[in-house]
Amino acid sequence: MEIFQIVGLALVATILSVLLKGQKPELAIQLSIVTGAIIFIFMISRVSAVLVLLQDVANRVSLDLVYLTSVLKIIGIAYISTFGAEICRDAGESAIASKVEFAGKILIMILAIPILMAVLEIIIKIMP
Repeated sequence: MEIFQIVGLALVATILSVLLKGQKPELAIQLSIVTGAIIFIFMISRVSAVLVLLQDVANRVSLDLVYLTSVLKIIGIAYISTFGAEICRDAGESAIASKVEFAGKILIMILAIPILMAVLEIIIKIMP
């Protein structure tokens, strides 16, 4: 079970981070970033399996890959901006974390425009 490995790594890193915060807070932040990156890299292989499955399903139902790609980019931006914001919060920089989240939301909104336009076109075609 991978989740036990991830939780174990997180607990060890958390204990070390708490111990380091009192004496060397800069090392505690670096430890937090490295731990987050390790967990992120560990999960990338799992995400790629899901992406392949979604692409296969999209090909079966003849879904335009532009929409699937946009949705996947939106999901990626959401995860990465949350990850970055949490690192900033761990470092005590909640103002910067808010800006990272704001930038992520704007990028998501921009990527969602083609999907929104396609939905609006369908609604317009349906309406008499």
